[in-house]
Amino acid sequence: MKKVHEREIAERFLQQANDESFDAVFRVFSPQLVAFFRRRGHENGIAEDLAQEVMLTVYRKARQLRDHKLFRAWLFKVARHAACRYFARRAREVPTVDVADIDDSLPASNDSPFGPAGEFRNWMKFLDALECETMTLRFIEEWEYHEIAAAQAIPVGTVQWRVFNSKKKLAVHLSAAGTRSENRVR
Repeated sequence: MKKVHEREIAERFLQQANDESFDAVFRVFSPQLVAFFRRRGHENGIAEDLAQEVMLTVYRKARQLRDHKLFRAWLFKVARHAACRYFARRAREVPTVDVADIDDSLPASNDSPFGPAGEFRNWMKFLDALECETMTLRFIEEWEYHEIAAAQAIPVGTVQWRVFNSKKKLAVHLSAAGTRSENRVR
C-alpha cells in the first residue's frame, strides 16, 4: 500500500511540478533519504543536509526523467552520487593551523643562518616564490604532493613539476658548492 501511495505522489509531481506536489514528494521521500544517509555513517545534520541537496536536484531535474516508474530508483541514484561527492570533498579537505595559535617554543636555531634550516633558507633564495613555497611544504613541512595540490588549488602534476624544476635549479648551485668545499679540504 505504501509503495502505491509513493508512486501516486511521485507521478503527480512528475506530471505537474509545482510547490504543492513537490511538498508531498518532500514529505514522503525526505525521511527515507535521511535514513539512507544515516545508514551509510553520516551524522544526523549531514544526513539532513544531503537529503535537502538531493531533493533540490529532484526539483530541478525531474523533468529529465523519461520513465516515471523509475522515479524511486533515480532518486536514490541521485542520493548515492550526493554521498560520493560529499566524501570526495571531505577527502580533499586540508587541516589548517592558525599561525596566531602557534607559541614561540620553536628552537632558536631556526633563526640562525647556520644549521640545516638556515642552509635551506639560503638555498631557497635561488627559487621563485611559488617554488620556494612548494619546496618548503614538501621537504620542511613534509606534506604529500596531493596535500600541497589541495592547499594551493592546483593539480598534483603541477606540484610534482615545481619540485622537479626546483631540484634542477638547485642542482647547479649545490654541485658548485660541493666543488668549492672539496677544494678547501685538499
